[in-house]
Amino acid sequence: MWLKPEEILLKNAFKLWVTEKDNEYFVLQRRRGYGEGGGGLTGLLVGTLDTVLDSTSKVAPYRILHHTPDSQVYWSIACGVTKEEIVQHWDWLQQNIMRTLSVFDSSEDITSFVQGKIRGLIAEEGKTSLVLEDDPEKFREALLRFEKWFELPPEEKLVTYYSCSYWRGKVPCQGWLYLSTNFLCFYSYLLGSEVKLVISWDEIWRLEKTSNVILTESIHVLAHREDHYFSMLLHLNETFLIMEQLADYSIKRLFDKEAFQREPALSDPLQITKRGLEAHAKSEQFRTFFRLPREENLLEVHESFLWVPFSHFNTLGKICLSENYLCFASQDGSQCHIIIPMREVVNVEKPDSSSRALTVCVRGKRALRFSEVRDYQRLANTIRSRCGISASPQHSASSEAIRGECQSLINHFEDNPEDVTLMVGQKDSSKAVSTEALMTVFHPQDVENLDPKMLKEKMKEQSWNIHFSEYGRGTSMFFTRKTRDLIVRGVPEALRGELWMLFSGAVNDMATHPGYYTELVEQSLGTSTLATDEIERDLHRSLPEHPAFQSDTGISALRRVLTAYASRNPKIGYCQAMNILTSVLLLYAKEEEAFWLLVAVCERMLPDYFNRRIIGALVDQAVFEDLIRENLPQLVEHMTDLSFFSSVSLSWFLTLFISVLPIESAVNVVDCFFYDGIKAILQLGLAVLDYNMEALISCHDDAEAVTILNKFFDSVTNKDSPLPPTVQQASVGNNDKSSHFSVDISELIREAYEKYGNIRSEEVESSRKRNKLHVIQTLEDTTKQNVIRVVSQEVRFNASQLDELYNLFKRQHFLCCYWTIKSPALLHHDPSLAYLEQYQLGFQQFSVLFSLLEPWAFCSVKSALSLWMFRLIDENQDGLINFKEFCCALDILYCGSFTNKLKFLFKLHLPPAFDLPEDGVIRKSPERGRGKVDLQAYLKQWQNEILKKEETIKDLPRINQTQFIQFSKTMYNIFHGDPEEESLYRAVAHVTSLLLRMEEVGRRLQEPSSPPESAKPANAAAAAAAEEESSPEEASTTPESSYTSGSHSSQDAGPDLSETEWSFSFEQVLASLLNEPAIVSFFERPVDVHAKLGHAKVAQLKPKANK
Repeated sequence: MWLKPEEILLKNAFKLWVTEKDNEYFVLQRRRGYGEGGGGLTGLLVGTLDTVLDSTSKVAPYRILHHTPDSQVYWSIACGVTKEEIVQHWDWLQQNIMRTLSVFDSSEDITSFVQGKIRGLIAEEGKTSLVLEDDPEKFREALLRFEKWFELPPEEKLVTYYSCSYWRGKVPCQGWLYLSTNFLCFYSYLLGSEVKLVISWDEIWRLEKTSNVILTESIHVLAHREDHYFSMLLHLNETFLIMEQLADYSIKRLFDKEAFQREPALSDPLQITKRGLEAHAKSEQFRTFFRLPREENLLEVHESFLWVPFSHFNTLGKICLSENYLCFASQDGSQCHIIIPMREVVNVEKPDSSSRALTVCVRGKRALRFSEVRDYQRLANTIRSRCGISASPQHSASSEAIRGECQSLINHFEDNPEDVTLMVGQKDSSKAVSTEALMTVFHPQDVENLDPKMLKEKMKEQSWNIHFSEYGRGTSMFFTRKTRDLIVRGVPEALRGELWMLFSGAVNDMATHPGYYTELVEQSLGTSTLATDEIERDLHRSLPEHPAFQSDTGISALRRVLTAYASRNPKIGYCQAMNILTSVLLLYAKEEEAFWLLVAVCERMLPDYFNRRIIGALVDQAVFEDLIRENLPQLVEHMTDLSFFSSVSLSWFLTLFISVLPIESAVNVVDCFFYDGIKAILQLGLAVLDYNMEALISCHDDAEAVTILNKFFDSVTNKDSPLPPTVQQASVGNNDKSSHFSVDISELIREAYEKYGNIRSEEVESSRKRNKLHVIQTLEDTTKQNVIRVVSQEVRFNASQLDELYNLFKRQHFLCCYWTIKSPALLHHDPSLAYLEQYQLGFQQFSVLFSLLEPWAFCSVKSALSLWMFRLIDENQDGLINFKEFCCALDILYCGSFTNKLKFLFKLHLPPAFDLPEDGVIRKSPERGRGKVDLQAYLKQWQNEILKKEETIKDLPRINQTQFIQFSKTMYNIFHGDPEEESLYRAVAHVTSLLLRMEEVGRRLQEPSSPPESAKPANAAAAAAAEEESSPEEASTTPESSYTSGSHSSQDAGPDLSETEWSFSFEQVLASLLNEPAIVSFFERPVDVHAKLGHAKVAQLKPKANK
């Protein structure tokens, strides 16, 4: 490997290098302790020194130096892992450089030329792979060590590396931590003791920062039920962030594909870099904080002051710029932030150079002044270019003209509203889509009603109108502490839909996708899928007693929204609880707004909640448990098992308390959720448990605790709700309120914010990532235990062996997913399928795993054997085999009797295994998890499995001549390389000859009048077999002779065999082989299953195993 030229000193006390070749300008050296004469104390000391100091010499013990005769300075220009590699570099220098150097006059010119040439070679090598790395030279050296030490396939992409200590028990090992796309690796070498650790990200159960008495601060990794600690990291937070990103990336890509489809930045595993991961993490945090669409990425960050008109001072914060949004968030604790869509910007005024300020003008005659921006001129130009605004003086005049034209058009359309449809070319969708919120239809507000509740409602509206006048209204409104205070007090009924749209970010989605919802409705209505069937079943279960959903108006709107979303996102389709949430959204928002609110909830605010395994809800339950431990220690002391709260709180998270609270109270919770996200639900959950602390501590069992919580939720009221009693009662699950006390929802929410408002959203997101690993792995472990329980009844492997086999099977499934963008194996993984069908192998994956586990390690023709075996055990012929099918086949080969093993080999040479084309192409797998489930097909398959009887040897068809010749070849292949090969070959030849003679005698007895020539083919085959029997030495020394003789005999006999077909039954073959003790003992030889599994585990990641 060519190295960036670096000056080095040869005069050192250790004399660590030995010169092997030299000439006038170059020196080739070998590291002392390596190669010839290496080892001993010198090798141990040098190896330890190289590892601790991160020397390339540890993995590249050869180097080439450049020097000139009149200089004492040497320059390192190349290194090599092997002598062959470094000699290639040396020869290249001799052929391409040496002659050119003679034309230079000075040593400085020679050195300058050599350095330039080497840098050019390095630049050419790193054009594609290293262009995105921060320090390509150092990274190349680290990559060399990574490849040498861990021997992973060359496609594996190293992301970054760090120096650290790894704790083995109580002993730290100083070494290097390498983080790649699919693996966490560590290497240490101290005084002959080598420590090598390779953990794939998809095997990690827990990843967290910890600290204790011994380790002040370290990173804890739990994998394979083993704890690993890494400390002494110079940049621990940076390291942990990268590890967290890589683990999350692996989980999304391999287990949770529904979320991964929305991560285009991470789609190619070969292009992931440290810089890219850091940028992705910042963009994700940026989108989450400002509730922006997933397509937005953080492009620029500028520190600045923003003039806040309502406070009359400049607040310090950061400007965050994405493709379509200009955002600002304060850093002085005022909790002020603002989101400005680029579509709302009408002008960027000329920057003020004295205060380094720029003013952004937005619609509604509002202006935002940012000052003390370091790169204010470039920022102004960037905003202009993204908004399509010209910076020229003519712009103001032209914009005024355009504005005048627009105003005249607006006036025209106000007078002639029917022309709007003709102008934009939209279809009249008023009949298909409701344009009013259901609450305004079924409960219009009475303006003249002056009862106390309505007066309070009017006061709330007045408070919000004052807020709008000070802080702005719509997409460019300032979000401050006062906004949250108003939310906690309760949102007026008339403003609820508008504010939900604003706080969730759905207003931006709707503005940038005009007509999208109407198109979806038209496409999806009338379609019939599994999702639409489930939607129809749940339509009348959504707030069934509310007047809005007792009419066709509400039911039809709910159907359209849910069906449209299922059409938009078929990965999720429809999930229970979506109907309840959508019903409430439709009460306060227009139909199209309700659709975009549902999009915001399902795809941004509650990620992975509404899928087949509700992973997001399970993750947030784990976060909730952590918060209970932290904030409610009394409850934890009494109830050590917090899983009870997880089961109880599932509906709280899935329906945002709508399913447990009266509707007039639940909407206040939804208000807080749209402003603060999941943090609001967690806070309220803690407040509910805190409120009922004494009662929960005194209860004796879970049922009593559930009763206490149900009574509490029934007692929650909203004393300020202007809804009529009919609507309120219709929304309550239990009308019989036996409890004499009541709790006001506003007071409960205010108490939640006062006591637990210090929970930060960043901490919640971090806890989500930490717990997601554990939740996913728990689900995977449950799948594994269920599969093993089913398979253990069919095979003779014990539980630990099945556990190891499952891990190997699952890893083989993932291996072809590690380095490809769209792996077919990922398409085969569907968590919604039955446990046995979740992980399946195609032929290529199966053949690799079978070659690692087959009992006959010396078998010389593995590809053909694995192909036939794959066809045999793929009973439904879908081109995939599951774990049960794989284990049953392996069980026969490992633990079966001689008869069963022979029967299995016999069936490999019968259809469907043998007679299919030899191209290795298997039928494509049918699409899974889509469309309707064919229940009739499932029932028929289940019935066939029940009625399936044990196969006997008499049920097997006879084997014909072609199949028998191949069967004999297979036997020779299996025996090749065995210590008893000679006697085994002789036994096979004897059996072959005997069977052919028996067939010849049988034919003569059946056809006494047939001419003698008819037996010639059998005689020829018998002669060939007899020849092999008489010369076993030749067969053992050249096993190919068995194929040659067999193929020749079949070819010679070809013309005559069509007239005289001969075949053998399995009983004949079995009886003949039972008479050969050598063959019987070979097949009854026990297989060391533990050793086989151990070898496969080590070899599975080797490059040659996966070719």
